[in-house]
Amino acid sequence: MNSMPRDLHRPTIRIYQTPELASEAVASLILERIAAMPALTLGLATGATPRTVYRTLIGQTETVSWRETRCFNLDEYAGLGRDHSASFAYYMRELLFDHVDVDVSRTHIPDGTATDLDAAAKAYEQMISDNGGIDLQLLGIGRNGHIGFNEPGSAHDSRTRRVRLAQSTIDANRPDFPDGEDPPETALTMGIGTILEAREIVLLATGAAKAEALAAALQGQVCLDCPASALQRHATVTVFCDEAAAAQLDIQQLSMTGNVHAAT
Repeated sequence: MNSMPRDLHRPTIRIYQTPELASEAVASLILERIAAMPALTLGLATGATPRTVYRTLIGQTETVSWRETRCFNLDEYAGLGRDHSASFAYYMRELLFDHVDVDVSRTHIPDGTATDLDAAAKAYEQMISDNGGIDLQLLGIGRNGHIGFNEPGSAHDSRTRRVRLAQSTIDANRPDFPDGEDPPETALTMGIGTILEAREIVLLATGAAKAEALAAALQGQVCLDCPASALQRHATVTVFCDEAAAAQLDIQQLSMTGNVHAAT
């Protein structure tokens, strides 16, 4: 039985030979969307996976202008100042914002240093709403299937909030921190419900370490154990992955839906 329940969808899946090709394709899509709608509201991700996306984008500064584009990042560690080398605010400046003509006042990242993190989360959620929501959301996927910092067990209607990070996430991110410094155990993140309200979603997954999570997200049961499986509830999701990340997908089954494209 290969039919999908009416409220579920098969994402479009584009498989590339290398991580670089997949990342460059994502960058091209983002540039196309900004060129078509300069006032685009763009949701952005951090971590190792999108680094090549951002390098490609800043290599195309003469192609499009970011002056009217709004950016909302998915998440931020609790307790890290904007100038901490492991903060996502620092990451975004270093990898993208300082290299394109974006208006800094239009770039938004959750305030992990707020005295009241719960109030900061609610304010961030309201800011997204006040700006009309996210037009295009870029996502990565964690080895445990998390999107943003929505760890397994996160409700699929969750909103921006304070979360406790899984130990596997803390361990995976430890190399980003100075020697001897432990990553925070908590963070602020857009909720899965917030993410699903984006008008278009792009998921980038590269490397063999993401293969199991990607297969669970795209072909497994929609469940709380795999947060990314909630993407099956969204009608406009495109997955860009390399061959290593796609290794555990049932391509034959997916091809029956007409949504799988092998690219070179």
